[in-house]
Amino acid sequence: MSDVARAWTRVRANLRQSAGARLFDQWLAPIALGDATDPLDVRLTLPSPFMTNWVRSHYAERLVHEFRAVLPGVRSVEVETAPRAPVAAVLTAPAAATPNAPVAEEVGEAGERPQLDPRLTFDRFVVDESNLVAVNAARALAEPGPVRFSPLFLHGATGQGKTHLMNAVAHAFLAAHPGARVMLMSAERFMFEFVAAVRARDTFAFKMKLRGSDLLLIDDLQFIAGKDSTQEEFFHTVNEIMAAGKRLVIAADRAPQALEGIEPRILGRLGGGLVADIRPSTLALRREVIARRVADMPDVRVPAEVLDLLATRITASIRELEGALTRVTAYAMLTGATIDLDFATQTLGDMLRGHQRRVTIDQIQKLVSDHFELKPLDLISARRARAVARPRQIAMYLAKRLTTRSLPEIGRKFGGRDHSTVIHAVKRIEALRDSDREVDGAVRLLLGQLGG
Repeated sequence: MSDVARAWTRVRANLRQSAGARLFDQWLAPIALGDATDPLDVRLTLPSPFMTNWVRSHYAERLVHEFRAVLPGVRSVEVETAPRAPVAAVLTAPAAATPNAPVAEEVGEAGERPQLDPRLTFDRFVVDESNLVAVNAARALAEPGPVRFSPLFLHGATGQGKTHLMNAVAHAFLAAHPGARVMLMSAERFMFEFVAAVRARDTFAFKMKLRGSDLLLIDDLQFIAGKDSTQEEFFHTVNEIMAAGKRLVIAADRAPQALEGIEPRILGRLGGGLVADIRPSTLALRREVIARRVADMPDVRVPAEVLDLLATRITASIRELEGALTRVTAYAMLTGATIDLDFATQTLGDMLRGHQRRVTIDQIQKLVSDHFELKPLDLISARRARAVARPRQIAMYLAKRLTTRSLPEIGRKFGGRDHSTVIHAVKRIEALRDSDREVDGAVRLLLGQLGG
């Protein structure tokens, strides 16, 4: 195997972990490594111009970055359409074998089998108050026996676990009904396949494939907003599934009543089932998610303070949080570096700055002084009593972690202290977090209040 081929295997694995199973399977899995006259000019191919344009628009720079992380000498990465690729290849191309890639089950006479990520099951879904209703509803819909309710409408922000729950429903339903017909697709793919069927004058097969499902799961409903012909077909598909008493799961980034550009009759149908939201993740949930991911990597050691950093600073998306962890562990493996707080901060760089909350040193000082029942002036005073010095060190530690201020700037905010004093405080608190439960507990609590 050539160096470029080995690099492509690693790049695919990184992309799949950072992009998520649904996006990877739909857009990135069909990418193939093409022939190039120079190994430093990488050529990638896709089976259709539609997919080629999408990957160029969304992943051109990322592909260059990923290749150069593995092969620093790579000059360019070109994304092209493979010659003579039939349209059907876009719809049926299986994911190439990559580490942890979902395994496509064979489609036999028993029924349809979707491509499911084997990791996205109920027992691997972290549950807390932010998603409890959605999880219980998903479990109930997947259970064998009479259908209690249908459809189930899941909504929540991007990367909060909707796709995981949909995969989990499909896994559980197939485990209970091995011969069932199950279809799992995004609304975007629904639209793409419907348009392809219309152009091929073969809409009957498309209709029968979906309407014959025992369980139909459609993700990202918001993508068909304003698409009248697609919505017409979607409405009739929903009607057929519900009239037959079969199971239907729909997911979107907003509640039905908040979706714009979707026909009222569709929203009325979907709102007539069970609507369950997934609220923004808590700090505890994010911390547990990445702790479980690390547990799946027995050869990797990620210190608690790095996990705290990720869970505290990357709050918008669980998917992005997992991608950040993957990036840190992958860079450590590629460079042979030890993962610590400085390495994680340097590796994630812009990602952490992009998620930086506008936490100020003044806010940190007030919160720390309230927690330890001190006056804010105590933290900037010359007092060296332990009852004041330790909270001051914790405040400096938090300022280093949660703000973009330089060490000298932090020192000046604490009574004009030297930057070396700040360094000593940060190292001292890092050490105490490993040995002193009281200090560690206080830091965790304060981090949660400032960043969670």
